[in-house]
Amino acid sequence: MATNDKRPIVIKRIKKVAGGHHGGAWKIAYADFVTAMMAFFLLMWLLGSTTKGDLKGIADYFNTPLKIAMFGGSGSGDSSSIIKGGGKDLSRSEGQVKDGEVPSDKSIINLKAASEELIRLEKLKEIEKLKELKKNIEQAIASNIKLKQFQNQILLDITTEGLRIQIVDEKNRPMFRIGRAELEPYTKEILHEIGKTLNQMPNKVSLSGHTDATPYSSDRKGFSNWDLSADRANASRRELIVGGMDENKVVRVVGLSSAVLFDKENPFNPVNRRISIIVMNKKAEEAAQRDGGTVEIDAGNAEQSNAEGMSALSASSAVVPTAVPVSGVAAPVIPPGGEGM
Repeated sequence: MATNDKRPIVIKRIKKVAGGHHGGAWKIAYADFVTAMMAFFLLMWLLGSTTKGDLKGIADYFNTPLKIAMFGGSGSGDSSSIIKGGGKDLSRSEGQVKDGEVPSDKSIINLKAASEELIRLEKLKEIEKLKELKKNIEQAIASNIKLKQFQNQILLDITTEGLRIQIVDEKNRPMFRIGRAELEPYTKEILHEIGKTLNQMPNKVSLSGHTDATPYSSDRKGFSNWDLSADRANASRRELIVGGMDENKVVRVVGLSSAVLFDKENPFNPVNRRISIIVMNKKAEEAAQRDGGTVEIDAGNAEQSNAEGMSALSASSAVVPTAVPVSGVAAPVIPPGGEGM
């Protein structure tokens, strides 16, 4: 009985394989997919960042027929590559070129020319502002009933120094008392009106007094037309300030006697007696502030401006010019306490 109960013991060992029947092949497939997606997005990025010309060149490169690429023809490259149609410049739609034949896109900037152009534009802008100021002064004089009758004695022009305002004498209507630096009442009104207008621009101002060639005679020893012209220029400066002009705008006040005549052909003409106010441009300001520096003046323009002013005076007012002394006759001498001004 005991022998019949002994049965054989069977042990089953099942070998388990990870991943089932397909193993790890899915990982390789997934890696290929990710690589392909990365390449796709990289291609999209390159296409998005490439110019239209480069894209056209790439398209033409790949559209070139094999026969043309091998044996030449329209669309074939001209580079030194052994295989025709090749080269580095893919933007060429008609083929490649040799090194050194590609035109450079770099632009060379001439700093000196650019600087000169900038200065020229600044000058033009400044001239436009001075022309606008000239127009405003003319309108201010014309709109004032008292001063309108004197507008023929107020000459405005643009010179190389800036806007020049000249207040000239007429034979029967001087700007100052005879032989003195005392302004006539109407001259004060003119200067007050001009003084208010000059504050429209930050430009500096210079004043110069002028006389005719008639010698000054007085019991004041050493006093001459030089002193008189300087005193009159300074008196005009004071009236401009009274009219509202900022006193810090003035950089130069000089008396020039008869050294710079308005009418060079007739040095005794009353129009030579005048006050000249110059609203200076930047170049003239810099020259004046360099302690007696000078600025180049276009003599041709200055003479032309004076000629135009003379024409305007003769056409609008009856100015009777004083005759020029003939040879051998001395110039008239002003009696004590007086002069031709």
